[in-house]
Amino acid sequence: MRKEDCIFCKVANGEIPSKTLYEDEQFRVILDLSPVTKGHALILPKEHHANLFELPDEKAAKAMLLAKKMSARMIQKLKADGFNLLQNNGETAGQTEMHFHLHLIPRYQEDGQHITLKPGTVTQDELEEIKNLITE
Repeated sequence: MRKEDCIFCKVANGEIPSKTLYEDEQFRVILDLSPVTKGHALILPKEHHANLFELPDEKAAKAMLLAKKMSARMIQKLKADGFNLLQNNGETAGQTEMHFHLHLIPRYQEDGQHITLKPGTVTQDELEEIKNLITE
């Protein structure tokens, strides 16, 4: 199923031109138009799924296998020093296009990017409470 007003549906299905790195019946991998590093790409499913939680399990698994394949090739061909996979769900988490997509971000020494998390603090009691909430 495609969503008519979704730009990523249009890109994934070839209605809007892109620099395609890979394509099969379910996915298209394209170079990002606003790259954070050289080679920054996106994995897009051809069917519309707003986020990871709407993506069927078999497609989620295939997206991760495709990310593994593409990132290994990109590291080799682009001589990247490392790699980030980034996937956001919801506006609060930084998702700007409400169509599932997985960022493939080659990393280079001195690339100026700082994709890091700020560690917080937590007590053992808080960890236990959170564990119990999740596992109930």
